[in-house]
Amino acid sequence: VHLTGGSTALVASYLLGPRRGRFYDHRGNPLETPKEFPGHSAALQMLGAFILWFGWYGFNAGSALSITGPNRANVISLVAVNTTLSAASACVAALLVNYRTEERKMGEGSFSLSSAMNGCLGGLVSITGGCGVIEPWAAVIVGFVAGLLYLYSSKLLVRMRIDDAVDAVPVHMSNGIWGTLAVGLFASSDRLKLAYGDAGDFGVFMGGNGTLLGCQALAILFVMGWVTVIMFPFFGLLNYMGW
Repeated sequence: VHLTGGSTALVASYLLGPRRGRFYDHRGNPLETPKEFPGHSAALQMLGAFILWFGWYGFNAGSALSITGPNRANVISLVAVNTTLSAASACVAALLVNYRTEERKMGEGSFSLSSAMNGCLGGLVSITGGCGVIEPWAAVIVGFVAGLLYLYSSKLLVRMRIDDAVDAVPVHMSNGIWGTLAVGLFASSDRLKLAYGDAGDFGVFMGGNGTLLGCQALAILFVMGWVTVIMFPFFGLLNYMGW
């Protein structure tokens, strides 16, 4: 789901181009430093992030469909714990690493609320695929990596002069890829059996043979290819028509 939306955002941002004044002046000359367009209300941004985080418990835990079946309660409780741990880990990682990066670059760091919020959302995205089949300690690692991935993906887009106004690509595409791969790395055989009744293969870091990781990688390529084939002509037409 997130990989599909994030890939669509990348195609749209690339084809439709940046907002006026973001990377180029009114004459079309590149700006030496990209112009920031901050949101109008940090309070509303934070409210939105908390609403999303709260809703994620329904999204992830609700995917179990029932709490009354065999082992369902155990699975749902694991899902809720992993969702919380990954989001919190990503939030702290993005906040502190952004502070340290600014401090080394400018001599003084700042605690960026935007980095914390989007890092948190990146952690939620990255844990969605594996929330019911990985251990809590692995959820912390998944979230930590997600926070860093959000930060550096966002900076890479700016460097490439791709204007992603709401950071949908770093949050959803980059962490959608990472979350999909994380299942193939950290899925536990015991958790898989508890959730699905059969483990088949499991995560590489948990002793698996790589089959699950390969399937996850193929799924990433398929989704990105499908989105490109469908959305490239769609947004190309919108751009051509000036809509």
